[in-house]
Amino acid sequence: QVQLVESGGGLVQAGGSLRLSCAASGRIFAIDTLGWYRQAPGKQRELVAAITSGGSTNYADSVKGRFTISRDNAKNTVYLQMNSLKPEDTAVYYCKADLWSPGRVKYDYWGQGTQVTVSS
Repeated sequence: QVQLVESGGGLVQAGGSLRLSCAASGRIFAIDTLGWYRQAPGKQRELVAAITSGGSTNYADSVKGRFTISRDNAKNTVYLQMNSLKPEDTAVYYCKADLWSPGRVKYDYWGQGTQVTVSS
């Protein structure tokens, strides 16, 4: 079993910052890509940022220059530093981990989500 536990969400005023964390635990052989997604009410879940095992990053256009994704492989943890937050960033944020099994099969796991609310 693998668990992803997110933390760091909350309520912040526009222009403020938050840092999300997501720690993976359990039977982990190898972690490939880690990512953050978000889902606002009435909208589809969308990719916010992702980081590969090699450190390459990818961001949604709406967050480029404001959000930074990073990972600590020793701690099996991914972070999302969110600066200059806007009300439109309000959503439930989910982390996703692509994990390799010993048999080289890739599985994806999701966290339970953490609420981020940005007030205007």
